[in-house]
Amino acid sequence: MKEALLYKKLEDGKVSCFLCSHLCRIAEDRWGICQVRENRGGTLFTHSYGKLIARNVDPIEKKPLYHFLPGTLSYSIATLGCNFQCNFCQNWQISQVSEAEKLGVHSRKAEPEDVVREALLSGSRSISYTYTEPTVFFEFAYDIARPAKEKGLCNVFVTNGYMTGEMLDMMAPFLDAANVDLKSFSNDFYRRICRGKLDPVLNSIEKMKKLGIWIEVTTLIVPGLNDTEDEMKGIAHFLAGLDKKIPWHISRFHPQYKMDHQGSTPMRTMNRAYEIGKKAGLEYVYLGNVMGEGNHTYCPRCGSLLIERSGFSITENSLKEGKCPHCGNSIPGVGMS
Repeated sequence: MKEALLYKKLEDGKVSCFLCSHLCRIAEDRWGICQVRENRGGTLFTHSYGKLIARNVDPIEKKPLYHFLPGTLSYSIATLGCNFQCNFCQNWQISQVSEAEKLGVHSRKAEPEDVVREALLSGSRSISYTYTEPTVFFEFAYDIARPAKEKGLCNVFVTNGYMTGEMLDMMAPFLDAANVDLKSFSNDFYRRICRGKLDPVLNSIEKMKKLGIWIEVTTLIVPGLNDTEDEMKGIAHFLAGLDKKIPWHISRFHPQYKMDHQGSTPMRTMNRAYEIGKKAGLEYVYLGNVMGEGNHTYCPRCGSLLIERSGFSITENSLKEGKCPHCGNSIPGVGMS
């Protein structure tokens, strides 16, 4: 265990955690909602520090990030835990501590320098904190991100966006990019399905933008839950109002976890969401979990195909110094070429 960051000691042995937007007040011998932060004797400890549950070398496109170091590899890690309890979680075996314990999932001890060394040896250009929610293993991510940056590696969060502004302020000097999962534009959806709230996620997206962190946003369209036109228009207009150049990834739902009875998202719904995003003025809208043209990058000015993708691989990239070779329009992102 390691003493946690971003908390305050209260009277009667309680602590106030302000790492994420649940803002848990935790009594002695109790745990936060994330199930990895425990109050022992009036001191808050994190149980996730240095306990890797997953480590892989992934294409950066898998995060998904399409406008951040395209075509490169990202050393991807996770520890147990999440501050949401989504019924459709795709990584529930490791994000939900109680489920992981039932399955007998075991972690591997690692130090920050181990992760940085392995990332460099893998040929990766970045380290992604992903698969589960990186906010809940913030202390470990923070201690990795600083030496990683010194070694020329970028740092990426794949996150539900439910962190506090204080956490973002601490991480911002070392955090280069994030894909934020904006699950819905309904507070009721967040309350019932995720056990959270909408506004903190919107606030995180806005704050990341102001801090200069490269942002892309993903929405998983779940039939019957967040697939109405009003929902999709709400998300599209929010993003367009913030910056029309923010890439929006619309992902197709497949049966998972407590929603394994639910059917997959119809393609007509996916295509309609794509149309809504473009009509709202978003310049880069992508269809995730779907093969085809919805994964390609086109120039918003002249319509030319610029980056062609097959799955998570780039099959052709015609950008010249980050610009469209046909009309000279600059394509936003980091390391675009």
